[in-house]
Amino acid sequence: MTGLLSAFIFLLCTIAGQDDPESEDEVYEVVDLTEYARRHQWWSRVFGSNSGPIAEKYSVTTQLMMGGLTGWCAGYLFQRVGKIAATAVGGGFLLLQIANHSGYVQVDWKKVEKDVNKAKKRLKKKANKAAPEINTLIEEATDFIKRNIVLSSGFVGGFLLGLAS
Repeated sequence: MTGLLSAFIFLLCTIAGQDDPESEDEVYEVVDLTEYARRHQWWSRVFGSNSGPIAEKYSVTTQLMMGGLTGWCAGYLFQRVGKIAATAVGGGFLLLQIANHSGYVQVDWKKVEKDVNKAKKRLKKKANKAAPEINTLIEEATDFIKRNIVLSSGFVGGFLLGLAS
């Protein structure tokens, strides 16, 4: 890298009309591009200076691969478990309707409606109390995503691929 950089400086000096790049009249500042890129990462400019510990330990490629692989696994499992859960709930509801229609089970729909309304009221009361906790959780998740933007974007891409497969 330093050989390439010194050749680049020599080329610039030759173009500028100097024969000796080491002349005493002019002093050149050598900028190490790898160190500059390490200190000024693109996600730091986009998301602020708090790009977290994972962003500093691993390369962008490693982060994308780790995020993509874990996202794909999560998406694949989510798809499989989701299909099984939807089949179980839908099948149970279908069996309940068949049993109700055949006369094996009698469903008191007025009582079901009353219980559902009670559950709605309780849920609204609890939702108002839980709002600060949810906001704190959202803020923590947002900070994590900002600190680990490359890993998070790899995870989202892998998750979507896992859902599709």
